Amino acid sequence: MSDLSTTINDLWDRRGELSPDDAEANRAILEAVTLLDRGEARVAEVGADDEVVVHEWLKQAILLYFKQSEMATIELAPFEYADKIPLKSDYQAAGVRVVPGASARFGSFLDRGVVMMPSYVNIGARVGANSMVDTWATVGSCAQIGANTHLSGGVGIGGVLEPPNAKPVIIGDDCLIGSRCIVAEGARVGDGVVLGAGCILTASIPVIDAETGAELSRGVVPSWSVAVSATRAKTFAGGEFGLACVLVLKRLTEGERHDKSKLNDILRDHGAAT
Repeated sequence: MSDLSTTINDLWDRRGELSPDDAEANRAILEAVTLLDRGEARVAEVGADDEVVVHEWLKQAILLYFKQSEMATIELAPFEYADKIPLKSDYQAAGVRVVPGASARFGSFLDRGVVMMPSYVNIGARVGANSMVDTWATVGSCAQIGANTHLSGGVGIGGVLEPPNAKPVIIGDDCLIGSRCIVAEGARVGDGVVLGAGCILTASIPVIDAETGAELSRGVVPSWSVAVSATRAKTFAGGEFGLACVLVLKRLTEGERHDKSKLNDILRDHGAAT
């Protein structure tokens, strides 16, 4: 892919000069976006040092794809759409179940066993094998969702395209993201996390250990933990107010990690739910 990435970088540097009918540029851009669509490349991943690595040239390719594409009518009877980006297709051949009312844009990748209830997956996003995107959940542009993960009803996973070096949201494997959670602004959820219903997690939200009161991070929930939405008191000139935080209730043992009844008990004991 090194030659293609070099080409995309060059096109990005002179993007102001490109015209929609530049066939050579359009071929290279489409080739890059097709790699994303097939799962042969990904916008971001967690490196060996546990840091998020962003492949900027692929984000650049997506942005160039928008720039070079022209509006077109997409007819999926009885529905009609007008957009620059086509929708994915051939779901059955890919081993993906897509319920009527669901859609995913070309340039996103759905691994085998993925189930999409009426929901939406945007360009550049990746959903791992056997994961579920439940009813009215959305997976924003370039977000990375792991395998065997459940995005419950109404979950909003934020997207990010610009600037190209911005880190997208990353959700690990074996997670349960509770109903109506919002994870955005490049926040990260580790493997095996249970995130209670209604949590808001962004890059600036403090993540706090309930046992010690220590702030663990901003915007990162550690692997194999149960976390819920909470507030933390802060004094301002106008008084004391509760500001949003995410509270890590428990670190999961091997015996608890895949026992749904124990996970539900942990949440119920703390007045939370998924």
